[in-house]
Amino acid sequence: MTLLDGITSRLIDTDRLSVNILERTGDSPETADESTIVFIHGNVASSLFWQELMQDLPAELRVLAVDLRGFGDTEHMPVDATRGVRDFSDDLHATLTELGIESAHLVGWSLGGAVIMQYALEHPVRSLTLQAPASPYGFGGTRRDGSRLTDDDAGCGAGGTNPDFVERLNQRDASDEAPTSPRNIFRNGFVAPGYTTEHEDIWVESMLSTSTATGNFPGDSAASEHWPGFAPGRIGVGNTLAPKYFNVSSIVDLEEKPPILWVHGDADAVVSDASFSDINHLGALGIVPDWPGEEIAPAQPMVSQTRDVLQAYANAGGQVSELALEGVGHAPHLERPVEFRRALLELIGYIGAPQHPAPPTEAIILSSSD
Repeated sequence: MTLLDGITSRLIDTDRLSVNILERTGDSPETADESTIVFIHGNVASSLFWQELMQDLPAELRVLAVDLRGFGDTEHMPVDATRGVRDFSDDLHATLTELGIESAHLVGWSLGGAVIMQYALEHPVRSLTLQAPASPYGFGGTRRDGSRLTDDDAGCGAGGTNPDFVERLNQRDASDEAPTSPRNIFRNGFVAPGYTTEHEDIWVESMLSTSTATGNFPGDSAASEHWPGFAPGRIGVGNTLAPKYFNVSSIVDLEEKPPILWVHGDADAVVSDASFSDINHLGALGIVPDWPGEEIAPAQPMVSQTRDVLQAYANAGGQVSELALEGVGHAPHLERPVEFRRALLELIGYIGAPQHPAPPTEAIILSSSD
């Protein structure tokens, strides 16, 4: 059983594809958009990861979680990476349209954070909650100002994915026998040391729902004359965040700026200024051989880039809140659910939020021009 108490799933047929969503028993489809929260998962995951948080949010809200294409029970259609994450954001819009939701509060985790930033560039939203989001400049291959290191984004995209991990996904390996098993990737990459849960089997099942069919995870790659010898291909999830395909830093220029909450942990192994998913950082550590050096292939300062763009967003009149959590990895909503919940409820202006006290957070920084 992968569904927790009070959580249901159903398929939504859209004009693009069939999309699986999770909902809470008792939530009314008549709930106003300002009280509706939509959760978007990250890479190698699904909507199942949001269930604990969904259970714990006030009953007055309508909450639902969406499986992206190629994940969970949503149709496993190929992803055109040359559109960046627009296949995902267009699918999300088609789903919300089918549900009669014009403008909701969007919560995106990792890849999901990239998806909802793209969505906000094209459609109205109530607010954005970015949990451990990919940098607005994509994943890998850029300097702090977003400028690209090479003209082909060498070292970015699907070519950097460990093939044994892909094979273990394909074989639905739920064991912990190898460092590259999905269970060990969850334990050592998704969360910080010390996190334990009775629901680990569900989280691993969520990871195993990832489609490894052509055009899904991870995708294709191309040869490169630059180190480390590969560049992004044109299809598949792993290529959607290549800098030549993805850049949402223009959220700074939105005329109507939704409030943004940025949640991240300082022990995140995936999205950080020293990411263990960044080939250039691995080269600097000697894990990937023949690294050409800091001047040619510096690690991407992902967190610093996000902070810079969100500061510019605030300077341009937007409201930005930052929740930085000490000792937390790539999944703050699992590792520190009370703080995450409180910050989310404060962002959306839920009146009942003060009735649900939480311990003080390490940092909540509000910054805006006014």
